[in-house]
Amino acid sequence: MSSTARASRPVRPARSPMAPPRSFLWTRRVFLTLLCGFVLLPVYVMVSSSLKPLQDVSGAFRWVPSGLTIRPYIDIWSTVPLARYFVNSLVVAGSATLCSVVIAVFAAYAVSRYSFRGKRVFTLTVLSTQMFPGILFLLPLFLLYVNIGNATGVALFGSRGGLILTYLTFSLPFSIWMLIGYFDSVPRDLDEAALVDGCGPLGALLRVVVPAAVPGIVAVAVYAFMTAWGEVLFASVMTNDETRTLAVGLQGYSTLNDVYWNQIMAASLVVSVPVVAGFLLLQRYLVTGLTAGAVK
Repeated sequence: MSSTARASRPVRPARSPMAPPRSFLWTRRVFLTLLCGFVLLPVYVMVSSSLKPLQDVSGAFRWVPSGLTIRPYIDIWSTVPLARYFVNSLVVAGSATLCSVVIAVFAAYAVSRYSFRGKRVFTLTVLSTQMFPGILFLLPLFLLYVNIGNATGVALFGSRGGLILTYLTFSLPFSIWMLIGYFDSVPRDLDEAALVDGCGPLGALLRVVVPAAVPGIVAVAVYAFMTAWGEVLFASVMTNDETRTLAVGLQGYSTLNDVYWNQIMAASLVVSVPVVAGFLLLQRYLVTGLTAGAVK
């Protein structure tokens, strides 16, 4: 072979000694493919079942539906009052999230920026509340709400307000603890610069610290919303027919004689839309820090 032909051959780049072996790369691809299939398989079953007639879902499962229909998505609103349950869940979850974020911002800022007696005890107490399972508080809260209603006439049991207060007790401790760490990472030079410019402590918090801690606040809001949106145990005990939430209302598709599996699957997809959409819109705040270079 001539030297000209050898020179025209493409030269393969030398393999980096730090690159992983090809067997590892192929193993990783196979594993990730199987993992994606394992995750997407229930989604496919849910979507396909929601588009089938009831007789096709009640019998043996078919991977390829014999016929598709959107009737389950129409019937879910009349079989049970799904719209009312949707509004109840939205009001309860939204109110619990808003209250949790507002209270946690002020409490975490006070703990992060000021020294006061019992600060360490307060922080440890807030963190220790996450060590107890929620079912331990079910009976005490039930008795407390009933006794408060009998003594004062304030209807906490069976009301949206009582459920909001219940979810607030679950999400608020973790929200405070998480935002303390975020506020600690915000340089104190920002507070001092805001105070020099004429802002008070409240102005420094709202105009400087809160914008710099947006990722932490969004993460806290997502956590509080998801805690209230999908909770079943307390919602099944603390609500009645008028204040029932979506998580509990899905049980209405099962009767003594039959279970409307296609409507359950359709309603489950409808219920998951707000959570999935909110996560997709806010995911960049969950993984991005906004404090880098803030002092500059």
